[in-house]
Amino acid sequence: MNIRLSSDRWQGQIAPSPSGEGRGEAEFCQFYSMQYGWRAAFRLLCHTYYGKYKLRTIRAIITRWAPPKENNTEAYIRRVTDRIGIGPDKELGDPQTHPTQWMMIGIAMAIVENGTTNLDYLSMLKGWELCGFA
Repeated sequence: MNIRLSSDRWQGQIAPSPSGEGRGEAEFCQFYSMQYGWRAAFRLLCHTYYGKYKLRTIRAIITRWAPPKENNTEAYIRRVTDRIGIGPDKELGDPQTHPTQWMMIGIAMAIVENGTTNLDYLSMLKGWELCGFA
């Protein structure tokens, strides 16, 4: 999901490869396996965005994840909501009691970020489990 490098060190994170071009891989976290990338994404969405920042809707989450100064945020919101069928301003509920909604948001955001529908859903589910909600 294109998690930017920061001072945070994620479980399963590896040193980035220096081969990125422009807005390439060197700017983003890389992981030992896909499940650890999903774990980091779900920790950000559920623990940080939902728990710490109290972001409860797709609009609020994506506006912070992909701010208008860097992205076409409204188009990003539309792509996610169209894909999963949840309105942009609908309260999503607690990730522990509504896990499917949060997993769908993660998948839709990954598709927007990486331009593919060819995702490894078993790695995504393992990432959710590693996140501590299973």
